[in-house]
Amino acid sequence: MKKGRQALKKNRDQRFGSRQGGKRKFEEVTGKVQMSRDGFVFVVPEGGEKDNDVFVRASKTRGALNGDIVRCVVTKEKKPVIAPKGKGRPQGRDGGRRREGEIIEIVERSKTPFVGILHIVGKQAWVLMQSRTMPYDISIDFESLPEGAKKGMKVAAIIDGWDRKEPNPHGYISDVLGEPGANETEMHAILAEYGLPYRFAPEVENAADKIPEEITDKDLKGRKDFRKTLTFTIDPTDAKDFDDALSLVKLKNGNYEVGVHIADVSYYVKPGSVMDQEAQARGTSVYLVDRTVPMLPEKLSNKLCSLRPNEDKLTFSAVFEMTPEANVVDRWFGRTVIRSDYRFDYEGAQRIIETEGKEPEDPAVTQEIRDAILELNKLASIMRKKRFSSGAISFERPEMKVEVDDTGKPIRVYEKITKEANWLIEEFMLLANKSVAEFIATSGKMNGKEDKNAKTFIYRIHDEPNMEKIASLGKFVGNFGYKLGPVSTGRDIAKSLNSLLTDSKDTPERDAFQMIALRSMAKAIYSTENIGHYGLAFKFYTHFTSPIRRYPDTMVHRLLAMYLDNRESQNKEYYEAQCQHASEREQIAANAERDSIKYKLIEYMVDKVGQEFDGVVSGLTEWGMYVEIKPEMIEGMVALREMKSDFFDFDEENYRIVGKRTKKIYRLGDQVRIRVKSANLEQRLLDYELVEATNDRPRSEK
Repeated sequence: MKKGRQALKKNRDQRFGSRQGGKRKFEEVTGKVQMSRDGFVFVVPEGGEKDNDVFVRASKTRGALNGDIVRCVVTKEKKPVIAPKGKGRPQGRDGGRRREGEIIEIVERSKTPFVGILHIVGKQAWVLMQSRTMPYDISIDFESLPEGAKKGMKVAAIIDGWDRKEPNPHGYISDVLGEPGANETEMHAILAEYGLPYRFAPEVENAADKIPEEITDKDLKGRKDFRKTLTFTIDPTDAKDFDDALSLVKLKNGNYEVGVHIADVSYYVKPGSVMDQEAQARGTSVYLVDRTVPMLPEKLSNKLCSLRPNEDKLTFSAVFEMTPEANVVDRWFGRTVIRSDYRFDYEGAQRIIETEGKEPEDPAVTQEIRDAILELNKLASIMRKKRFSSGAISFERPEMKVEVDDTGKPIRVYEKITKEANWLIEEFMLLANKSVAEFIATSGKMNGKEDKNAKTFIYRIHDEPNMEKIASLGKFVGNFGYKLGPVSTGRDIAKSLNSLLTDSKDTPERDAFQMIALRSMAKAIYSTENIGHYGLAFKFYTHFTSPIRRYPDTMVHRLLAMYLDNRESQNKEYYEAQCQHASEREQIAANAERDSIKYKLIEYMVDKVGQEFDGVVSGLTEWGMYVEIKPEMIEGMVALREMKSDFFDFDEENYRIVGKRTKKIYRLGDQVRIRVKSANLEQRLLDYELVEATNDRPRSEK
């Protein structure tokens, strides 16, 4: 151990007590730093609940920065704050009722870039920060500036050290992003902040270009031929890659043969190849508001593996024999070749469903295809009904989409409507995913019990809800005159939640109930240990149906192919590590996608500063009240310190804010009117000010 490290350890042991017998014993936590603009941080324990994080004052961070892995000691135990996900904007407060601690070691510096504006004075250079997670500017060696880096440009910089005698950390520029405010610059900046690449290296593109486009007899060897079977795809209107198709055959016994055909990515992307390493590192495609950052090069994602109509395509299929009551009586998995007859978008398929018995609008759509969609829709409807009756949870929060023009400027915010055509595809993808997982977990037995000696596999798992949070929900809904039903088992909870959401439909408080219920749920992740998928009410579940955009699906294809060939079980430790990596990459991609939406929503509101809107209280914290305006559901914050009519406190136990003098109360779901105060694109902050409460419910209590 280096001398400086020894001295630090000696000082740490004297101050906090050695773990080997010091007088003072403190809990030690290793985790990732989440930093605020004001310099204080939260250390989120590795693999732990965010409610269990540790607050560290700016004076006790030991130079740690956002994203660093650190060790800290817990010096004060405090009750955690209950706050909605994504509402972490303390704005100068010290974190309130959280555990408090002090960082004792920076284990690993983050390699994720910080984005800022390049400032040059003479032979000195800095990257000036306007970030919510970085309070310090970064000094840059003038001689190290890359070509094209000019004063005033937005750049990405990586920290490579911080001499504590210096006022600023030191780093180097990893990418020149462009002129601030330009759409390309800002979207690339979001990707850079999460360490997400927005281009492929030449060697990856070259490897893709070398793959032959022609399908040969060698490629078809061992595949079942579905090219003469009626097959079609249903995807969003703007989709460029089609990784799943459905086929339907009416059998003589009155049953149906339904094929779920998935692009055979694993046939083209070989383990250990340049393309495989790149796909593995990325983990998933990333969907920003105005673009897709694909996991695979375009030749694969949009051409070779995309199940485009009237082209022979290599697929991996799950084929089911189903009764008219949607019961699966037989199944088959294997490699296939298909030729899609038609490419539907959701709207086109929906029109067929809604115009059953009428003349077709599109003469190119044959009666055979129309009948197939109608039959599949009937089967899907039955499966959907069975799933919810078995305990699947029905969260139906509206999904808002941002429409942008050719320059990337947001011009409209609208609700994405899902109907039967969307559910049709969803149910058959769920069936395929569920059935593949069951096949492996039960060692091939239909409707069988899990085999404890089943071969290593990748499952998509979702744990049961947090019971303390469910209890808090029960108390919260009681304030509105509702009662949460039995919650002694996971299935009871699902049934009770569904009943609550049904009973509160079309009421102001329903969104609040759903939001808190969602917060009680665990995150779905990948694992080699199967515990089932609680939210879907499935004992067995995996991801098999989207290998173009998700790396775990590619691994599932490979494992399934090996086990169909009677290969031995694969290394569990290796695949568990891959599951953890894939889960992390999925979360990073989701965060980037959310940030791109948030940026465009704030950009949409820039020219609306000063305007008034009706809204609903969507979140409450000790520092602010979050409000979603209607109908766009764009969320901003009303700072409690800006509410001049009274001094408001956050009543955590009853999840409300209360005026000290007037006793006026605001709860989730309350209807209010707000004025847009400011829209900060650089920090992605949208601030509202309260004009008045508009709900009819009494807002004060004695």
